Amino acid sequence: MQAFSKPVKTPASLPLAQTHYENFPVASLLLPAHLRYAVSVIYQFAREADDIADEGDASESERLQSLESYEDELLLIQAYIQAERPLFKTLQHVIRTHKLEVQSLLDLISAFKQDVVKTRYADFAELLDYCRRSANPVGRLMLQLYGADTAQNRQWSDQICTALQLINFYQDIAIDLQKHGLNGRIYLCQDEMLAAGISEQDLRQQRLDAIWQAFFLYNVARAEQLLQAGKPLGRHLTGRIGFELRMIVAGGERIIYKLKLCRGDIYHHRPTLNAFDWPIILLKALFKQ
Repeated sequence: MQAFSKPVKTPASLPLAQTHYENFPVASLLLPAHLRYAVSVIYQFAREADDIADEGDASESERLQSLESYEDELLLIQAYIQAERPLFKTLQHVIRTHKLEVQSLLDLISAFKQDVVKTRYADFAELLDYCRRSANPVGRLMLQLYGADTAQNRQWSDQICTALQLINFYQDIAIDLQKHGLNGRIYLCQDEMLAAGISEQDLRQQRLDAIWQAFFLYNVARAEQLLQAGKPLGRHLTGRIGFELRMIVAGGERIIYKLKLCRGDIYHHRPTLNAFDWPIILLKALFKQ
């Protein structure tokens, strides 16, 4: 492997977007100093790729072409060939330093490419496959950075990350539906909607009857079961990573509580965390609840 002869940029100099790639704890003070740079670089990669898939006025083919160029750079890195673009040279250094799996980053690109072309999910298996590539790689990369990447930890991490992705879908049902007009995304399973007698038009008309409420709460409960299944990871891991993970899980639990409370009215009341939630989250994390 070719060594880097020049130092890479410090985290403070990276032009990071601060608005969203929700799963990365970029600004977390709990991150050890020696990992903040690596997380910032990975975040920048994911944020830029996600923006290619979602933002701006580029055509579908242009978005896919740009994402394929990201994929090509990752394949160079995976083949131990020097990357060509500045971001990927920096990313290559991080991957080498921390012995990260390139496949996790390739999985993210695969999910972003899918976002460009796919707006409906036939069943829960399809949705889980998307979460496997869009959310789970983030948890796996964090485990690798912390030196805690075991088979059991991966299983718990995957359950937590998938649950958090599903929770985010249920928060954003109205936003995702409206974002691209008639091509807005729906992350509810088409077969389950059909069985429940719920149509896309019902969502656009903001249906709030007992049938919709039951269907919505069923989906929330399924995400909650996944989150609880992965929760032991926060107690199993020690130090900062364990505490940070318990904070993340507790935050997910608070959003689930609010989703249940709104009983499906996510059209007018998108559940979010506020100042009153953070003491509860902190106490749950401290006492490993």
